[in-house]
Amino acid sequence: MRNVLLTLSVSAMLILASCATSKEARTYKSTLNGNWQLQTVTTEGITGKVKMELFNEADFNCFVGSSWSFKSQNNLGKYSIQKNGNECAALTREFRWSIYEAPGEPKLFQFKRLDDKLKELDENSGGFRFTITQLDNSSMILKSNISFEGKPAAIVYNFVRI
Repeated sequence: MRNVLLTLSVSAMLILASCATSKEARTYKSTLNGNWQLQTVTTEGITGKVKMELFNEADFNCFVGSSWSFKSQNNLGKYSIQKNGNECAALTREFRWSIYEAPGEPKLFQFKRLDDKLKELDENSGGFRFTITQLDNSSMILKSNISFEGKPAAIVYNFVRI
């Protein structure tokens, strides 16, 4: 009986340890906490004028200048797009976010959009993931690798703290 309890205790500790967030990810979450503005959205590997919808919401140009807030204590956030003539409708969207860690891989920022009742809208899609290429107290750069016309490309999001 004692061996069974010991085995169960060790198994429980290993499971909890495997789910624990690393110190680096906790630092990322702490640094990300607060208010940010998406200054630019650029592309890599795509030439010419691009019309592309981001996050199943709006054209990527509508996100330039958008306000983003991140709360590290409950992993909730929101972004707001301002109305811009007939091109962009005003929009505020809540989301749940986290730092994804895979062994031997760079840390990823991920989020899932939420409805007004905080239910996931991206339940079946898995949400959105971005490589964190830079994160400090004043700026953040996220990169999303995509395929464009059958070739590798990327969308780069440049944020500044406000």
